Amino acid sequence: MVIKAIDGLNEITGRIVSIFAVFFAAIIIYDVFMRYALNEPTRWAFDVSKQLFGFYFIMLGGYALRHNAHVRVDILTEKFGAGLRRIVAVLGYLIFFFPFTWVFTTRSYEFALRSWNQGEVTYGAVQLPVYPLKMAMCLAAALLFLQGISQVLKLILNHEEAVT
Repeated sequence: MVIKAIDGLNEITGRIVSIFAVFFAAIIIYDVFMRYALNEPTRWAFDVSKQLFGFYFIMLGGYALRHNAHVRVDILTEKFGAGLRRIVAVLGYLIFFFPFTWVFTTRSYEFALRSWNQGEVTYGAVQLPVYPLKMAMCLAAALLFLQGISQVLKLILNHEEAVT
């Protein structure tokens, strides 16, 4: 039940966020067209597409983990049996992944809260608010943390979709 809920949350988030790729690609194409075809560069397109790409990139961490798309180095563990690989994977989550994602979540929350309180904006030609992107970092970190819980539960319960 918990695994299905977490996996479902990250699946839905990933599918919704993936739509943003179309938006920032369209903005880039529009900016290139305006700049080179009409000799009328935009002042806002670079900043907006940069923020959309940042949002897109950061928000897909949990989705990528759900689909085992993160880079793994398994030179040593490829020789191990399935049971030992699961134990090593669980230990890796406990020793490295969870502490990292906990710090990432708590620090990005503080980072976002400070940005919100200051009304932080970009310093470019167009001053865009920065705090939505920083809030997305916090949300993305929490989704990644939750997906780690799901992955560990799959490993412990020996689910077929577990990383082995």
